Amino acid sequence: MNFPAAPEITAAAWLNVDVPLSMQALQGNVVMLHAFQMLCPACVSQATPQAAAVAECFAGDDFQLIGLHTVFEHHSVMTPDALRVYAAEFRLQFPIAIDQPAENGPVPVTMAKLGLQGTPSTVLVDRAGNIRFSHFGTLSDMQLGAMVGQLLSM
Repeated sequence: MNFPAAPEITAAAWLNVDVPLSMQALQGNVVMLHAFQMLCPACVSQATPQAAAVAECFAGDDFQLIGLHTVFEHHSVMTPDALRVYAAEFRLQFPIAIDQPAENGPVPVTMAKLGLQGTPSTVLVDRAGNIRFSHFGTLSDMQLGAMVGQLLSM
């Protein structure tokens, strides 16, 4: 079965890293992209805390969580400065890419490249850099943990 290659993240800025991350440099690791917005209720209540827990659970196991703050609505209130405050308040320690706004239209660049439908969204990338799973909405802890574990065992 052929799986599509994960596109590079096109970020306007990064939080919680000194050097921007790249999908190419992360090959050999399992990568989870957690697409979220600060004003997304399901992101705040379930998906972002779950992503942080997954990162903690699989730390040191050739696993990398990347948050993708992808703003496609309410642009005026979800600024990079507001995201910095949000990340600090919620003690988000994983790398967060601020998706590059599109030149035409509301859908940011990386969100469009990944074909995401909204937030929260989860994208799992295997060690070869291929997208193995993409989902819009929330997932159960067991389902997500099992999928990450399966990719790590490959």
